[in-house]
Amino acid sequence: MKFGLMVNEGPYTHQASDTAYKFATAALEKGHQIHRVFFYHDGVNNATRLTEPPQDDRHIVNRWSKLAEQHGIDLVVCVAAALRRGIKDEILAKGFRISGLGQLVESGIQADRLVVFGD
Repeated sequence: MKFGLMVNEGPYTHQASDTAYKFATAALEKGHQIHRVFFYHDGVNNATRLTEPPQDDRHIVNRWSKLAEQHGIDLVVCVAAALRRGIKDEILAKGFRISGLGQLVESGIQADRLVVFGD
């Protein structure tokens, strides 16, 4: 099965990003595909390379980057939501790219299921 994911909440303030990441890794382990992860609303904060959690905490942004690199997953950040929060191309972490809502629509069409994490 091919999944599209949508993450609407930022890291460290809501469980949505952690849950989406764990869902993605579990799906991949079971042989499913992740077509795209679309970060929307406060979820765009998952994409900034400026995030620096304490050494003993998980680095959510790096987790997404590594997952995308290992499995060829498209990590898309909503342009309007990103700009509202001061996130531009130059501060994106590795593997993330900025694009529009059309990428979310396309993911909904191409994936068998679109799973939403967060409000």
